[in-house]
Amino acid sequence: MLPEYRIEGDEFSIPKFSIQEKDVGGFINELKGFHEEFSDCFNRSEPRENFFQYMVGQFSELERKSIEPIAINVIGGKVRSMQRFISDVIWDDEKMLKKYHKMVNDDMGEPNGVLIFDESGISKKGSDSIGVGKQYCGNIGKVDNCQVGVFSAYASSHGYALLDKRLFIPEHWFTEEYAFKMKKCNAPEDIEFKSKPQLAVEMLHRLEKERTVPFKYIAADSIYGNSPEFIEAVQSYVNKVYFVSIPCTTLCWLQSPVTITKKYKYKEELRSKQVILDSQKKPISIEKFAKTLNDYFWYRRKVSEGTKGPIEYEFTKRRITL
Repeated sequence: MLPEYRIEGDEFSIPKFSIQEKDVGGFINELKGFHEEFSDCFNRSEPRENFFQYMVGQFSELERKSIEPIAINVIGGKVRSMQRFISDVIWDDEKMLKKYHKMVNDDMGEPNGVLIFDESGISKKGSDSIGVGKQYCGNIGKVDNCQVGVFSAYASSHGYALLDKRLFIPEHWFTEEYAFKMKKCNAPEDIEFKSKPQLAVEMLHRLEKERTVPFKYIAADSIYGNSPEFIEAVQSYVNKVYFVSIPCTTLCWLQSPVTITKKYKYKEELRSKQVILDSQKKPISIEKFAKTLNDYFWYRRKVSEGTKGPIEYEFTKRRITL
């Protein structure tokens, strides 16, 4: 049964699936098969086995999914061995990611795929985990002590999956005050602060260079829509279409103003900028522009079934100059 807001034959209809008891019963064999795909990413059998046991623990019903509870409750698990595996063992992360991307492409890759960038937070009670601090945690909808990751995901008419991730480390972690913590967390010596949009750009360049998972569309929220660096990166790729959120206070012109290029020096570096010739031609906010449009030019669509009822948006399309 299709959701009310989808139609038969819709190119981007949400894939339907069902889980039966036999599927759950055979899950461990499926997980073993998945694990075996990455067997050559490890140098020895012991870390391979710890890798599998750790995955089993993450899929278990344990309330606390840290190393000790997992090792104690999973068959064959050893606390010290699994701790060494997570903290010290080096595996071929590059090879592992390439293999995974190939699997995603085999299962759901298509030319009109969508690449999605977003962040997610994990609440933490302590202060020793790298990057932890008081910051907005989307999972609970407020500022809290947490770690935040930037993720890239993939969606097509065949399904959806995560593709890559980067840990966001707040800027204050790079001060002298946090030098001891960085060393304690075994942070690389050459690590430097990167904003969330910069981390997203890193993943975008990697995926485009690798060319394993095909995509045409790029979607992101206003953190990325507000970043000139992110917009410049997505615009640098031909035949890609991007959809990003922007604040309602964003200024725009309904008709492109006449501009000239002026050069200037900044810290002995020669730079250039666009200067508007007609100073009387003032931009207006997106919100003000939207309110001037007649109701006739808007159309309403239900985009999802929320926990408190259907979520609807109104859409219109106009060409403007930011």
